[in-house]
Amino acid sequence: MKLVLASKNKDKIQEIKSLLQDSHIDILTFRDFESFPDTIEDQLTLEGNAEKKARIIWKKFKLPALADDTGLFVDVLNGKPGVYSSRFAGENVTYKQNREKLLYMLKDIPKEKRTAAFKTVIVFIDKKGRKFVVNGECKGYIGFEEKGENGFGYDSIFYCDNLNKTFAELSSDEKNKISHRGIALRKIRSIIEEKLKK
Repeated sequence: MKLVLASKNKDKIQEIKSLLQDSHIDILTFRDFESFPDTIEDQLTLEGNAEKKARIIWKKFKLPALADDTGLFVDVLNGKPGVYSSRFAGENVTYKQNREKLLYMLKDIPKEKRTAAFKTVIVFIDKKGRKFVVNGECKGYIGFEEKGENGFGYDSIFYCDNLNKTFAELSSDEKNKISHRGIALRKIRSIIEEKLKK
């Protein structure tokens, strides 16, 4: 089965590819096409954004498509940055600018009130246009400073519960075993592989 990843985020593509390796899925990315549509993430939910991205790719290429949307939800900030996580500090900002804004907003908040959760929603559109949705969640808390060199996004300030390390201090394999995206991708992988049998 050919499967198009509806993303131009190179870090996300690498993570998804590593989690879907060893399956019988031929993964295509924006690099495999002469023109690849950009999608404005203007929906109010993670699922809405993921479905919009996957549906646009499915309509253009008439191939199965997969898209995810991920957000970091901080309890003391009433769920912010949430669906706006990738552009928390503004449009076209760096990962670091987003992290710095979040750390600044939490600067006077004690550790016990810095609880947060990473949430991922993945939407898979099969060749016939049918939609399948899965979720993944990882609970933890936001640290006081950046730690670690791996990962991307908010990884260097997010501590998963029961681990005294940020996501950025973990290897890719360690992170994928426990992360929100890893959980969701294992769920969607079983759905895709079931479709392959038919």
